[in-house]
Order: sequence, then C-alpha cells, then structure tokens
Amino acid sequence: MSSYNGPLRKKARTSCEIQRLNMNKVPNSRYERMGFKPTPELRGEWKRRFDKEEPHVAVLMLARGGSKGIPMKNIKMLGDLELIGWGIRAALDSDIMDSVWVSTDHDDIAAVARRCGAQVHRRSSQVSHDKCNSWTAIDEFVRNHPEVDIIVHIQATCPCVHPFHVQEGVRMMLQDGKDSVFSVYRRHQLRWSAPKYGMQTSPLNFDPYNRPRRQQWPGELIENGAFYIFTRDVEQQGVLQGGRMGCLVMDSDYSIDIDTDQDWQLAEQRLLRFGYHGRAPKKMKLVVVNIDGTLLDGHVQVSSTGEEFRSFKSTDIAGIQMLQRNGIEFRVVAQGESQVQKELAKKLSLKLEENCTDKLEVIDSWRLELGIEWGNIGYMGCVIDDITCIKKAGMSGCPSDADTEVQKHSHVVSVYRGGQGALREFCEQLLLKCGVEPTLGDTNGKNEKFMAASHIFQKEHAQMSSQPEMPS
Repeated sequence: MSSYNGPLRKKARTSCEIQRLNMNKVPNSRYERMGFKPTPELRGEWKRRFDKEEPHVAVLMLARGGSKGIPMKNIKMLGDLELIGWGIRAALDSDIMDSVWVSTDHDDIAAVARRCGAQVHRRSSQVSHDKCNSWTAIDEFVRNHPEVDIIVHIQATCPCVHPFHVQEGVRMMLQDGKDSVFSVYRRHQLRWSAPKYGMQTSPLNFDPYNRPRRQQWPGELIENGAFYIFTRDVEQQGVLQGGRMGCLVMDSDYSIDIDTDQDWQLAEQRLLRFGYHGRAPKKMKLVVVNIDGTLLDGHVQVSSTGEEFRSFKSTDIAGIQMLQRNGIEFRVVAQGESQVQKELAKKLSLKLEENCTDKLEVIDSWRLELGIEWGNIGYMGCVIDDITCIKKAGMSGCPSDADTEVQKHSHVVSVYRGGQGALREFCEQLLLKCGVEPTLGDTNGKNEKFMAASHIFQKEHAQMSSQPEMPS
C-alpha cells in the first residue's frame, strides 16, 4: 500500500493519487472508508460473532510513566508532537473508530492524551510495574469496558502508523472474518544459527549451495510491533494473536520501533518523510530555492570563446508557474553571482538574492516583509549550507543528488537530480500538501520561450576553469 505522505520515490508515486482522492472525497460511512459495504449476510455474521450488528472498535495505546530506557518517552517531543500523539492522530483521522483510549498511570501522560483527543483509562498499580506485560494492562482495560468488541492496540513506540494502515487492518477483521491481525514487514536477510558447545554454525533459512537472489526470494515476514488487532474472545484466551490470524505487510520505511536514544534519532529522520502529519492542508505562501543544484543543474560548460553554458529543464519552469498560478511567491537565493542566473530570474520575474552568505537571514527578512511564519515557507536546497533553512521551513525538499545530510533532514527527496525535474516534483508535492490539484492550466504562452531550448549562456572575459562548477 502507499502512503499519504510518502517520499518522492518511484515506488511511492501513487501517494499523490491517494492523497488527492482523500482530499476530494470523504466517504459517508466508516465501512466505505475501509473500502467495502456490509451486506445483510455480513451483518448476520457480525451478529453471530459479536452479538451485535455494529461491533464496537476501540484503539488502545499503553503509556505508563515508568519507562526505563528513555524516561517519560511517551510524552517526549518527537518532531512537533509528543510520541503518543502520532498514534492518536492516526487513529482519530482513520475515522473508523468508536473510541480511542490511552491506558496510563501518570497524570502528565493523561493530560497529553486528552489534549491529543484520546480518552484516558487510569490503570491500576497492579498492572503498572516493570514486570507486567502488555496483555495484563490490556486485559484490565477490556474487563472495564464490556462494550468493546475489537481492540486495536497501537504501540506508541512505533510512530509511523498511518490511518490507512489501521483501516486495512480493521477491514480484514470485519470483511475477511479474521479474529486477529498484526503488522509485519518483509526482510531479505540470510540467517545463521549461533554456534554452541563447539558445534559449527548452520544456515537457518537458505541453502548455501543455492543462495537465493533477492529479486527471486520473497523474504521473510517479521513482526514490526506497530499494531495488534484482536477480538475480545482472542484477548480472553491470554494472547493477542489467535483464532483466524492475518498479517498486514507494512513497508519497511514505516517499521521503526523506538527503544533507545539511537532509535529516537532515527525516528526523527524517518518521520520527516514517512510519518503521518495530519490531513489538514498546509498553507504555503513562499517557496525559496538555492538556484544552483535545484533549478540549474550545477554544471558549467565553457566554449573555446569563453561562453558559459548553464542548463535547466523546462518541466521545472512549469513547476514554478504552477506555484505562481496558485498565489505562492517563488524566490531564489544564490551563494555566488552570475549573469546567467540574473538573466534566468529576469525571464521568470523572480526575486533573486545573489552573494547570499547567510540564507537564513535573507529568507527571514522576506518572511517579515510578507508577514508570514516559517511554517508557511517551502525551501529546496542541495548542499550543507542549506540545512539551517531546511530545518526551519514548513516543507523542505532536495534533489536525489543532494548531500547525504541534506537528504536526511528533508521532507521530500526527489527521484530526480537537480536541474533534471526535481524542482517540478517538489512543487507538485507541495501543492498536494496545500490541498491543490497540481495542474499547470492555461499559461498564456508563458512557457513557450523555454520549450525550444534549455540553455542560457553568458560571455566571460576573465579566466575561467572548464571544470563543472560545484553547487553553491
């Protein structure tokens, strides 16, 4: 399945379509949101299984205050939200739950849970100590809430759960007749046994004489701990998985489980591109790019007569025009000075700031000029100097050939290189996040001047290297 906020990689192209459908069409019932309509026969089956035609589906998150690895991790800020808030938001926005609960023994966690929109079950001290497992806390909740028929146990330590994940899991319970469903991811790793008592190691899941190729091997399904869905009957057997079992395969990009400080750092980076950031459209007013390495491809070709050629792609120009047609200001910054970028900015009617040694300061002055917040600004860069702006921007992006650290901190990593379509892709994704269909529409011939050729040049009489210029 694809993500509402998936990264801009080839496998996630359908995320644009999914997000567009969810913006423009809101199904009437929770069953339509899960992709089916209950038949009389199906309702009769629910009556047999749950003794009612409308089973009560409840989300339960466990968040005690005595976590040892990371003290009070459940309400520690992860990105712009407390850890438990990510799961609560996904559950609420799935629009299929009868109730959303957090089971806790701590006042501060209870307050955060209520602020995020969940109800609070105050667990007893008997199920709050270190030696208690998850089932004991869940069992206490189930005994105190006889109205609940299906429990969706989302683990707070797995913050990359999306609404469509839980929608599909509950659909499997209701439509496919599963008694329990749990999340897994697919892993392609060759495992060996641990040698004991002087014995040699041996392969566990493959034949060394016929080593499987990754492309021809389906791999293994591994629990990722994101969620466990089960009926009351299964829970009363003392387990979370039982009866007719099913598993939901999540992409490994969503399979992050926080246990240590190192996991926390990884989760912060993963959430930028794979976390569920809510369905409220962003309000972008200004987009700024570092011109070299994003709009221009960062290379310089010099002729024998000293003419400098810089290339860009006409589709990137179309991306700029899409933003402008939707009332979003587009401006560019450049670390150096060049007649080429002056000419290009003039042709596109863009405000250009050259010799920009402090991009953050320049953009902040533009922010004050327009009377907007950093959350209303989109930024695309490619080099280390861009990271401060990328971290501050409400939405950030970079080309596929950007510095590694830039990619780690960007919301969107394009499948294209700088100057080769990356900017167009960023503009499309930004418009989708704003709730706008990314179409060019009538440009009144504005794009014609860029369609015949994608090179502009300048003559330089000073000494010039013939080596490609690095992105600034």
